[in-house]
This record gives sequence, structure tokens and C-alpha cells, in this order.
Amino acid sequence: MKAIGDQLADDGVEHRYRSNDGLEGEEGAFSACSFWYAERLARAGDTKRARKVFESILNYANHLGLYAEEFDTKAQLAGNFSQAFTHLALISAAFYLDRELDESQ
Repeated sequence: MKAIGDQLADDGVEHRYRSNDGLEGEEGAFSACSFWYAERLARAGDTKRARKVFESILNYANHLGLYAEEFDTKAQLAGNFSQAFTHLALISAAFYLDRELDESQ
């Protein structure tokens, strides 16, 4: 978890990898992975960080609250749109984080 946070996460968005893949351009961050990261933090008991990451990712949605497959290097929506897989990850992270926050009160 620490390595993921230190090496793959930026302001809540999580990258799959940070190495040169031989393709043109830079690899963006995957939106589903970003929500999974927030959920993993909550499941590991770090609800404070999980909430911060989750709320940070919410700021990247478009004006309708929808997400694409990726965030580009400027955190703009990129790739397949709208991405159902990402929205399922959002719901799962929100559900688990809400449950953890309720139990901690």
C-alpha cells in the first residue's frame, strides 16, 4: 500500500505503471484504479487517508459527475467515456468507506 501511494498515486489518481511502455505520449492514470486505491486504504484501516483520496478523485468528474477510463497527465478525462467499470469502482469505494466511517463514530 505504501509503495502504491509513494510510486503510483498523485493527488488521489493512481497510475498502472510509471515506466516507458514504448508508446507515444505519457500514460495517464486509470480512474477505476484510483477508486480501488481509496477502497483499499479504507479496508486497511486508514479511513482518514481513504476519505481524502476519495474526495480528491470526486473533483475529477465532469459536470454531470461522470468519469472516463483515464485521467491524462493534466488530470483531464481521457479514454473510453463514460466508463461503467469506473462508476462501479466509485460505488464500491463509497459504500465501503461510508461503512467504515459509520463504524468509527
